[in-house]
Amino acid sequence: MTESIAGVRIPDSRLAREATQLVRDTETDLLFNHSRRVFLFGALAGERLGLAYDPELLYVGAMFHDMGLVAPYSSATERFEVDGANAARDFLVRHGIAEPDVEQVWDAIALHTTPGIPQHKKPVVALVTAGVEMDVLGLAYDEFSAEQRAQVVEAHPREPNFKEGIIDAFAKGTSFKPETTFGNVKADVLALKDPTYKRLNFCGLILGSSWNDGACGVPGCQH
Repeated sequence: MTESIAGVRIPDSRLAREATQLVRDTETDLLFNHSRRVFLFGALAGERLGLAYDPELLYVGAMFHDMGLVAPYSSATERFEVDGANAARDFLVRHGIAEPDVEQVWDAIALHTTPGIPQHKKPVVALVTAGVEMDVLGLAYDEFSAEQRAQVVEAHPREPNFKEGIIDAFAKGTSFKPETTFGNVKADVLALKDPTYKRLNFCGLILGSSWNDGACGVPGCQH
């Protein structure tokens, strides 16, 4: 029987079942339940906004969106969002999913912590971010009914310390590669959790670059 939560049908294809099992075997309970809630809130947002989307692609995007925080999917040098996107891409390619669909899921995961862009892209991209923003930040909280919120959380509980726990998960997944937080929201996480963390400054990088503009005061000067 197909599972339904808050009126949202959970995809039950082989692809979806294998994605569920992989994430269940890899992530903590906190991240797994969070990822399922992201799918549910994303799907509910899509229904409210009248967006046509592929539920299976949304499901994979939601389930894989934090896989880059954990071994063996966390690389030494890439942003965790890119690691998760790469893991989802490899999973989808193994299942023979078409490249445009793979790219949509990749974008959904890679952009889910980049405010201001996802809502202008394809529905799966927009809705993964919408689900994340609802579950982590409470954005559009009142646009979901109390019944919807209750049913989602009953199926996939939020721990009493979820807010602190998700920040800790972000810190654990990024503290060993702090340079990857430059220009994104995880810089705030390390600023809170790592007393040795030093933010890179965009203006400082410009002013300290190798270009020696001041030494070239005449038109046509070669740098």
